[in-house]
Amino acid sequence: MTTLGTSLWPRLAELPLRIDAARFERLALDFSPDMERVTTQIHLLGSGMEGVGEDICPYAEEHEALREAGPSLPLAGEWTLEALSEHLATVEQWPSPPAWEAARRYRNWAFESAALDLALRQAGRPLHELLGRPEPRPVRFVNSLGLGEPPSTDTIHRRLAQCPGLRFKLDAHPAWTPDLIAELAATGAVDAIDFKGHYGEEIEDPEALVSLYDHVLDALPDALLEDPHDLPEVTARLASRLERVSYDAPVHEARALDALPLAAGRVNVKPSRVGSLRALFELYAHCEAWGLGMYGGGMGELGVGRGQVQLLAAVFHPDAPNDVAPGGWNLAEPPAGLPSGPLVPSPRPTGLRWAAGPARD
Repeated sequence: MTTLGTSLWPRLAELPLRIDAARFERLALDFSPDMERVTTQIHLLGSGMEGVGEDICPYAEEHEALREAGPSLPLAGEWTLEALSEHLATVEQWPSPPAWEAARRYRNWAFESAALDLALRQAGRPLHELLGRPEPRPVRFVNSLGLGEPPSTDTIHRRLAQCPGLRFKLDAHPAWTPDLIAELAATGAVDAIDFKGHYGEEIEDPEALVSLYDHVLDALPDALLEDPHDLPEVTARLASRLERVSYDAPVHEARALDALPLAAGRVNVKPSRVGSLRALFELYAHCEAWGLGMYGGGMGELGVGRGQVQLLAAVFHPDAPNDVAPGGWNLAEPPAGLPSGPLVPSPRPTGLRWAAGPARD
């Protein structure tokens, strides 16, 4: 695939910003009785204003180490976004090496998204205006979840009873039976199946896995097929359905699109996984130039990060099955009153900010 398109990064690179200080804020939420999610909001302060980003690293102890070390990075001064981005690449953002190397991109995104938020606020500009794009539009979203062990559709039915318009992206498992898949199909609410075939997990029963693909392909003919396994038997089954294939885990820069196992029709663009402003806006531009469909993905954000991925979805791919549902849908028992339909655009007048609006079904 030939690299095409003009990056959007030059529209942002020379945006000036001033940083006077930084502070870190712990966020925590019990997703379930046995799972506490911890993130860190990074606040950059300058000229009486504040820019905020969110570090979504998966391990709580790494967040604790960051806060214990304190905001000691040499960030104060007058910058452009490009200069600050280059500077961040030269400083050590980790008190000790992360347990997972990809987490370096997650933390870098937190700093760079906070810098973009601050720079836009200091300039008095919204993101879409600076990029020369239309006003943000209503964001279609899906609720992403697994079906438990043993798998059951009970959670799906409870959530549909609460919000009949809700749509789903589901984590596939070889234990899914044909009857369970038929139940999912009968809801008419499944937009995507995530096979998680690119996380390095061992395939314990290849025959059962291939059978899972057969049943999903037959029963859910319109669902996106995310991160399919790179197996000859699977590739053969998907060869005539490439418009339904999408990739998530391998996509962290535009050049990664050349190395995808299949010529997918879509990609899941996750800003935290991409890790930098330059790489993100290059990826957006290349996908649009190639006619490659995009949808957005969150990564368990608790604070400002969730709104930021919703805003980016509203600017770049509002009509796709975006995995950016309001955070309450991540809970084991979602509270009443959560939206089920597209999120009404609610960007702040300046900055990289989004305030959740009411549902529009």
